[in-house]
Amino acid sequence: MIKKELYKNWYGSGEMNKNLFSRKQLAVPYAIFLLLFVIIPLLVLIYFGFTDENGNISFANFIRFFGSGKTIGTLLYSIVIALFTTVFCLLLAYPAAFFLAKGNFGKKQAFIMMFVLPMWINFTLRITALKEILTLLEGNLAYHPFFNTILCMVYDFLPFMILPLYQALCKLDNSLIEAAFDLGASEFQVFYKVVLPLSVPGIISGVTMVFLPSMTNYVVLDMVYNSTYIMGSLIGSYFSSYDWNNGSVISVILLLMIGAVTLFSGRITKQEQAKRARVLK
Repeated sequence: MIKKELYKNWYGSGEMNKNLFSRKQLAVPYAIFLLLFVIIPLLVLIYFGFTDENGNISFANFIRFFGSGKTIGTLLYSIVIALFTTVFCLLLAYPAAFFLAKGNFGKKQAFIMMFVLPMWINFTLRITALKEILTLLEGNLAYHPFFNTILCMVYDFLPFMILPLYQALCKLDNSLIEAAFDLGASEFQVFYKVVLPLSVPGIISGVTMVFLPSMTNYVVLDMVYNSTYIMGSLIGSYFSSYDWNNGSVISVILLLMIGAVTLFSGRITKQEQAKRARVLK
């Protein structure tokens, strides 16, 4: 009896335990983390982006950004870098992901680990190793700055494209492929009309994970001696010179771009899921 009373006093009743570990209470640490490290910094960026040096509300920072050839050129160059990186990552990742998801071979998990392991290593170490190889091959990395940048970007972000594609292709029902072959479709038709449309959610996830970070990953440019700027470089230069307003407005513009891409990709994903549900019916 004494042990039972101690147990009740220490742990409480079952109803109390349910209330103690409710979903709302378990979400409190995450909500605090979200408030301190996401919402408050975001509000600080918005404040500096929409104010001038004296703290007055102003849109001069946006006008200065879109009216400067330097910043617009940096934005366009960043988009070009991101586009090339995303396209090459997709071209390399799709066959690899399809091979991992649908290939009939042993030790598949070992091959998956080979693609995941680079993500466990700090990307600066990986880029440094690749830079040494390029230095041996080219002699001077300044001769091919754009090519070296794209190569290092693809090398860095390739696993982030493979994993979403792999997950999407693993969910692909093999019976749909078999049915397409039974109906007389060629291998190209099966891929173009069955496999590719059903893997669109994975493509969108991979593109989102590669395109947006590659626009701001200025560390790669610095490491391969690329003297040009991308958006991350521009933000860093403004904050280094304590120009919080211009640095914040660029961050706000990038956030708006990220939001637009996320909404667009989410809408496409929902449409593809609806199509897939109709096909399965």
